[in-house]
Amino acid sequence: MKTLRSLIVAASGLLFGALAASASGTLTPIGSTQAPIQIRDHHVDIVINNGFARTEVTQTFFNPNPKDLEAIYAFPVPKSASLSEMTIWAGEKEIHGEVLAKQQAQQVYEEEKAAGNDTGLATKNSYQTFEFRVSPVRAGAETRVRFVYYQPLEIDTGVGRYLYPLEEGGTDDAGASFWTQNKSVEGNLSISLELKSAAPVADVRVPGFETAAVVEKLTDGHYRVKLDRTAAKLERDFLFYYRLQDNLPGRIEVIPYRAAGDKAGTFMMVVTPGVDLAPLTNGADYVYVLDVSGSMQGKIATLARGVGKALGEMKPQDRFRIVAFAETAQEILPWTPASTENVQRGIELVKGLQIRGGTNVYAGLEEGLRNTDADRATSLVLVTDGVTNTGIVEPKKFAELLRQKDIRVFGFLMGNSANWPLLRVAAEASGGFYTGVSNDDDILGQILLAKSKIGFEAMHDAQLKITGVKVAETTGDYPGKLYRGQQLVVFGRYEKAGPAKVELRARITGEDKTYATTFNFPETDTENPEIERLWAMSLCEQIEAGRDRGDIVAAEADVAIRDLGTSYQIVNDQTAMVVLDDATFAKRGIDRRNQQRVATERQAQTVRAAQPARDAQVDKAQPAFSRPAPSIGGGGSGGGALDRGSVVVLLLTLLTAIALVRVAERKQRERGQQ
Repeated sequence: MKTLRSLIVAASGLLFGALAASASGTLTPIGSTQAPIQIRDHHVDIVINNGFARTEVTQTFFNPNPKDLEAIYAFPVPKSASLSEMTIWAGEKEIHGEVLAKQQAQQVYEEEKAAGNDTGLATKNSYQTFEFRVSPVRAGAETRVRFVYYQPLEIDTGVGRYLYPLEEGGTDDAGASFWTQNKSVEGNLSISLELKSAAPVADVRVPGFETAAVVEKLTDGHYRVKLDRTAAKLERDFLFYYRLQDNLPGRIEVIPYRAAGDKAGTFMMVVTPGVDLAPLTNGADYVYVLDVSGSMQGKIATLARGVGKALGEMKPQDRFRIVAFAETAQEILPWTPASTENVQRGIELVKGLQIRGGTNVYAGLEEGLRNTDADRATSLVLVTDGVTNTGIVEPKKFAELLRQKDIRVFGFLMGNSANWPLLRVAAEASGGFYTGVSNDDDILGQILLAKSKIGFEAMHDAQLKITGVKVAETTGDYPGKLYRGQQLVVFGRYEKAGPAKVELRARITGEDKTYATTFNFPETDTENPEIERLWAMSLCEQIEAGRDRGDIVAAEADVAIRDLGTSYQIVNDQTAMVVLDDATFAKRGIDRRNQQRVATERQAQTVRAAQPARDAQVDKAQPAFSRPAPSIGGGGSGGGALDRGSVVVLLLTLLTAIALVRVAERKQRERGQQ
């Protein structure tokens, strides 16, 4: 996903860390006498193939000022994105990046900048932004910048989703007060996407660009999408949905990479369970915990588009409760039977809510956990951007709080630059799940996907085990719970080739189940070298999660994350990419690890481009599952097709409540303008 939320800053001599804003467009400090750097063009090329996406962004900037400047720009970090390349063209000169420890990379950049040499730097600001610096951008001249990142993609209930985020995240008040933004692309903004799927694709969607985007179907699993706009602005997210055909089998897929027999192998395993999970028919309790803090301005209206499916859908035997929070939390509606009258009463109460102040997510969750009934299944639906800045903020405390009661947290993470690491801790600690939601999302699709999880039983105590071949440094193989439609994505390393057995063990309705097959880890397989970077980023995220929970000493985690970043050439919180010419790399004695990786990856990409998508399923001869994988359209497991009109009550009521919060917010602004 090429999230070029290009924030370009026309400013020189800025200290590291000064840039934190996250809006799309060029940035100029408020009060600056310099004209903003212009975006001449912005091109995005996306390839989705073999379970991951490659996003390449190329953009041209023009400095209209009479003196050279340092350009600084940023874009929001896509979840699990592995930034792997940065290239700068200054005139006819082309220079490339290498990943070093962050402090070393920053020092090299500052020294080369001070000497007046062409240089660049890419850093990562936690979950919020990638930040780029380019020096110098010559007076009256153009500079072209290119970067590439990889990201694993999952199929949820038969639906794949790709997001290229451009919209303002609204999570950085300090940055917004420091910079003015120029979001305009003077020339052409183009997005080109190619989807290659070994499984047949039923249909694709580009929400919001249905008439502007050109969609070409080449085969059942091969699509091309093109979007070209002139004089556009970098302020709308680009989303791409693809839905697999119904009745596809549950399956296990393995995408390996092993350069040679004397090298360690790396793999990505994707398990799509075909399991009979029955619908939940007994009454349940639902707590809606709504973030109405200032950073949610403009976001909570997103889910309002699902309100049309909300009314009259809750089951009479269900109960619901509504909590709102900003600096503090308050109960808006106590436990109430889900009758039509009571739902309407809740809506009227929510109308009085006002957007205000800071964000105390902990207080919202703490209030949401009160007065629960141990005899009734309870789910807590949290809608927030997760940018907690008041009260308790340590992720470890969130995990401790949520382990106190048997309640699942289902999080809707709103907007770009949202705090998904915090929602990950909350979901894992409670056995729930979370999903990101863009303001340009297919809202009905998101509701349906969530409904199919909350409304059906789950696989408990799930774990994946591989025997026969020694595997190490795996990630994602102990999910705890798997909900209907969820895939299990596991990364790992293997030492030797040979036959292996994979088992998914879980408990369903109190009964232990095992789903197994055998396959071969290859001696060599060079088709997908990018798997190494994706594995390294996944392992970094697993280490970060352990650090956030308090299971890993912070200093030890930081060293491990740094070493993974430099070894596999990915930009993370402990590394950075410095861009220099070949002679300067040689003079400084910096190994060209990334140069070698990029050459290997590009060669493999050239080969793949001329071939159809590879079928990575390894359990065709010995299927691990006997049932189809769940899907939105029908033919799924556990109770049949999912009716688009039967969206679960609690989510629909939640959407109604959120929509009315947004209405109240708008009315408040209108009153203030009178």
